[in-house]
Amino acid sequence: MDLALADWLNLVFRWLHLVAGIAWIGTSFYFIFLDLSLRKRRALPPGVGGESWNVHGGGFYLMQKYTVAPAEMPEELHWFKWEAYTTFLSGFALMGIIYYWGADTFLIDPDVADLSRIEAILISIGFLWGGWIVYSLLCYTPFLARRPVLLSAAVFAFILIFTVALTGLFSPRAAFVHVGAIIGTIMVANVYFIIIPNQRVVVADLIAGRTPEAWLGDEAKQRSTHNNYLTLPVLVMMLISHYPMLFSTAHPWLVVALIIIVGGVIRDFFNRMHAGESGRALQWQWPVSAVFMLILIGFVSYRPDAAIADGDVPDEGEVFAIVQTHCVACHAVKTTHPDFKQAQKGVMLDTLADIRKHGDGILKQTVMSRAMPLGNQTRMSAEERELLGLWIRAGMP
Repeated sequence: MDLALADWLNLVFRWLHLVAGIAWIGTSFYFIFLDLSLRKRRALPPGVGGESWNVHGGGFYLMQKYTVAPAEMPEELHWFKWEAYTTFLSGFALMGIIYYWGADTFLIDPDVADLSRIEAILISIGFLWGGWIVYSLLCYTPFLARRPVLLSAAVFAFILIFTVALTGLFSPRAAFVHVGAIIGTIMVANVYFIIIPNQRVVVADLIAGRTPEAWLGDEAKQRSTHNNYLTLPVLVMMLISHYPMLFSTAHPWLVVALIIIVGGVIRDFFNRMHAGESGRALQWQWPVSAVFMLILIGFVSYRPDAAIADGDVPDEGEVFAIVQTHCVACHAVKTTHPDFKQAQKGVMLDTLADIRKHGDGILKQTVMSRAMPLGNQTRMSAEERELLGLWIRAGMP
């Protein structure tokens, strides 16, 4: 595949993914706020459960919500669905461009699992839809459905189990991206299979003169709330490929757990604030999220250095040989990697001067996070990584 075409497709679909995601998250956040900010301050029209006054752009808006639905359908009704669908479709296109087309580079790590391209792609798709199926089964389990806190704990546990499974199949980068993609798929599927269909049934009942069943709205509200609490964690997962320090840890499930906890607690603060709560109800979230964030930073940052047998700093010739063997295919004036026609991120490591110039980056990407080489296609050993680290930390003599 031509590099320019790959880059342009990546840019176009990434841009679309971001724009659609912003639109979807924005409307989701607004409607959660609207739900929680509804008040009964005066005599309201029949069927109206509450209202909320908003001001934006110099105008005032009076928003009212019917407990089930209005007695008659309005002439014009706005639906909010394409933001979610476009986010998923553009995200899946990105998955195809980066992780399926470039499976050998970005998806498969032979040191993790010896998979063929077809096997890896099929497993990837299976996990995306398998996540939705498991989540749905949990939501439809009567014991859990009646206990929202236990249901949330079960969903949390299943995401961590999937994280462990994924990190045993794909490269660390791809595994973490897939965790985010699974959560995103669940959120979109909630819209497509539950929220919108339930709303359509309510509309059809109104047109036919029937009274809509309240459980339809309750179920849609439950899935919408799940989406709300999962939004902040999935945003981090969307960006995680830029932060190797997060996806290259010894216990990735713990990183995912801490991200979900921090995002969920912060989201709870805003939900409670919008609901009009005050005092102690709003005093615990930020301290708790800060503590868990510090735990995450400490866990990710702790990297004990493995001792090298002879304890000697390698000479520059040995370091140069390691870099030439494992790095210059993608980082050279003339690259030899089939997927990259120019040095990635402009980093060239053809000479010792180049290696010294980019020493800090090599330490972070190759020694500490082990994110490079991509998918460890060149099979860089742990000893080689530690030799590089020892040389760089010794001042690159």
